[in-house]
Amino acid sequence: MAPIARPFLFALLATVATAAAAAPSRTPDREPPPTELKAQDRKPSTSQPAAGLNELYERLRDAGDDVEAKGVATLIERRLDRSGSATVDLLTDRARQAMTTQDFALAAELMDRVTAIEPAWSEGWNRRATVFWLLTDKSTAIADLQRALILEPRHFVAWAALGRIYLSMDDKVRAMNAYRRALAIYPRMPKLKDAMERLSPEVDGRDL
Repeated sequence: MAPIARPFLFALLATVATAAAAAPSRTPDREPPPTELKAQDRKPSTSQPAAGLNELYERLRDAGDDVEAKGVATLIERRLDRSGSATVDLLTDRARQAMTTQDFALAAELMDRVTAIEPAWSEGWNRRATVFWLLTDKSTAIADLQRALILEPRHFVAWAALGRIYLSMDDKVRAMNAYRRALAIYPRMPKLKDAMERLSPEVDGRDL
């Protein structure tokens, strides 16, 4: 999709750049070597704590009821929502606002910028896929979801979305495969079992 020039977008990016330039630097005149840093002075990692996510995914898989599963799923989604960048968070929020007013072209431009700044953020690709799905660009949406799943193979929302897109293309075998991947991660995912039960008779006996 060709970028669409929009004064609002340029103004937003200029504002972000100005705010970043004006922010006081936190870097000291001389950065001490790691051995000189005291424990309380060490900055916490902005990356997602893998061990914490692993535990949450285990709890999601083993949840005893729908309420517990939903609560754990929400915690996982909040973890995945963390981009680690104030600029990315601002652009993502602006894209969300554009989507609420159905300005999908602007939302796509903003999410293009997000994925350029933070290409390793799986949720950024998942959200960009949503925008392209709304623009009826299914091939780009599929590519974005596949990128998200390379970065986070347990992204159950992305698996379910991939299944829905394949189903809309009448590719029922791939749709069922994607749904099964989502269900293996989130066995109590709402409405997923119903969708699979409706689809199962049409793909029964076929090699997935």
